[in-house]
Amino acid sequence: MLGLLRDRPLGSRDAAAVARALDADPVASCMVAARVEAFGLTPRFLGGELWTASQPEDSLCFSGANLMPLSGDPGQLDHFAARALAMPRVCTSVVGPSHLALALWERLATEWSEPREIRAEQPLLAVDGYPATPIDREVRRVTQDDLDDYFPAAVTMFTSEVGVDPCDGDGGQSFRRRLSSLISAGRVFARFDGRRVIFKAEIGSLSRRAGQIQGVWVDPEYRGRGYGAAGTAAVVAAIARQGRIASLYVNDYNTAARAAYQRVGFQQVGTFATVLID
Repeated sequence: MLGLLRDRPLGSRDAAAVARALDADPVASCMVAARVEAFGLTPRFLGGELWTASQPEDSLCFSGANLMPLSGDPGQLDHFAARALAMPRVCTSVVGPSHLALALWERLATEWSEPREIRAEQPLLAVDGYPATPIDREVRRVTQDDLDDYFPAAVTMFTSEVGVDPCDGDGGQSFRRRLSSLISAGRVFARFDGRRVIFKAEIGSLSRRAGQIQGVWVDPEYRGRGYGAAGTAAVVAAIARQGRIASLYVNDYNTAARAAYQRVGFQQVGTFATVLID
């Protein structure tokens, strides 16, 4: 049985064990749990594969656009690295709890291309409940009618944060479709000054237990006025109303953002790391 689990992607027969593994840390596993809950474990629907080196409860790794180890000891990380190296690389980053992501990258680095950047310390933050600071009541859910106005702000934020222009390649069509999908799901928030976006954020992943906030951005001309903290508080409140934990992870050097999140009530519950490859 262990050999079979090691040699194949996890599937529907493993659903109960995978659910237990993801529930063990709902904040750290939010990105993967959201996909599993929405699409199941069949790789073509999931957009990747889930691997284990033994049983899902003690070793688990998602392989898709991101390579994301969620649990495992050194020997199990060896197994994940061997699987990743046995096939053409499909991921553009390695991301996850820092002690796992960095250790997995060490096993892959000699075979894969030089990374664009390694962000070794990204505090993983969470609020279990309502924010500690007043919300900005001008922040609202973005509609499809707002997409043309929202899109340039989202491109600016993504380019500055990730270092890649999402309009490269297909002119931004894929990025626009992703934003449109999030808007349809009610997971995109902004404050507007006329048609100008002055604050924006998205709930990038939404699992049964947690919502992971991404893309937080304030127009540079409006910074220093509290829009970031109050706007993020509005998104936290929207997640809390659904009975979920609000979470995000932030670069350790972004002291202004970390101070704003602290005012909102976020507390550090872990540390992520990201290796940006492409």
